[in-house]
Amino acid sequence: MTEPARPRLTNADARRLFLHRHALSDPGPEVPGKAGLMELIRRLGFVQVDSIATVERAHHMILAARRRSYRPRHLAPLLERDRALFEHWTHDASLIPSEFFPHWRPRFARDRERLAAAYRNWQGDFAHRFDDVLEHIRRHGPAQARDMEGADEARTGEMWSWTPSKTAVEYLWRSGELAVCSRSGFQKRFDLAERVIPAEHFDRHPDREETIDWACRGALDRLGFATSGEIAAFWETVAPAEARDWCVARLAAGEIEEVEIETASGSPRRAFAWPGIDEAAAAAPPPPGRLRALSPFDPALRDRKRAERLFGFHYRIEIYVPAPRRRWGYYVFPLLEGDRLVGRIDMKRREGRLEVSALWPEAGVAFGKGRMARLEAELSRMARFAGCEEAVFLDGWLRPAGHPPEPAAETVSG
Repeated sequence: MTEPARPRLTNADARRLFLHRHALSDPGPEVPGKAGLMELIRRLGFVQVDSIATVERAHHMILAARRRSYRPRHLAPLLERDRALFEHWTHDASLIPSEFFPHWRPRFARDRERLAAAYRNWQGDFAHRFDDVLEHIRRHGPAQARDMEGADEARTGEMWSWTPSKTAVEYLWRSGELAVCSRSGFQKRFDLAERVIPAEHFDRHPDREETIDWACRGALDRLGFATSGEIAAFWETVAPAEARDWCVARLAAGEIEEVEIETASGSPRRAFAWPGIDEAAAAAPPPPGRLRALSPFDPALRDRKRAERLFGFHYRIEIYVPAPRRRWGYYVFPLLEGDRLVGRIDMKRREGRLEVSALWPEAGVAFGKGRMARLEAELSRMARFAGCEEAVFLDGWLRPAGHPPEPAAETVSG
């Protein structure tokens, strides 16, 4: 018996649907104010936070790439005053809508077991500080980890030489007993989770099956098409085996279907999707033709292999690579134009200016008059966004198209 043909998306249709699901297509008029910003974050599912701010921090860059009116000051009230967001981990530390909190309980339980062993291996006995930390915060209110360190808890200055109190605070946060209520600079301030998370979310306890179904449906909605492994990796709240079983059951029930996605190289890749993916791709609006600088931690890029399959764009961040071994630079931003990643740019904020030190076009991409105008418009926008007076090009900024040669020593970066 002949197997029925699977729906197949061309690479162009797959990119259009992918970018639309990641809120990088023309969204139409912006919904103003906090409601519009929360709508965007719910659509993305979460926004990764990161401390590096060569131009601006990753969470602000992610939102600014999708919302022209966004400014960094707009985000904190949603976390600190409205409690519409909470901070925890997906694949990394992220800001997450508070209504999703109940579905993080399995993550709390998993982290509780995993971190207890890991922290004990390199920090010794930290569990004796749990009651002290919780009592301090219960009596005195929100605090940073350093506020609870005793005189006998001196730091050595090494990267992972946390004190027992610092270790206890991080453990209690990761296991769901504490929650981030605000930040001072980029330092987290913690309170009891029941005083931070709105009661209607804190008091809800969905069963495991409900959480698995919620997580898998939400991931497939936001990815458009995905393998079971990609579904599991989206939130990292369900195990790969749970996502695989969900896909098998939903496929048997006819709720999802297998599809073929054409990669940038032209080869097909099998994935799961909701029925009607052809119509969904056709209905997705095309992304705008303007140039946009994306954060290295942008949701569209955080699965590096998936982005490379779709766009033929190989990207690794090199912040942990010694300078002589870097191919590109410490913190280089991919450039999105329409549905193509056309290059990468090394820029930073310095003394009131946005300085561009290097731009590498992708192979076959020329920066002629039209593209240069689009680049200058994006740099002017980024300069205003970062609080700079102007954007300037340093000598030798435009590099030859294509990739530079590999450095002599092998690099390992994420």
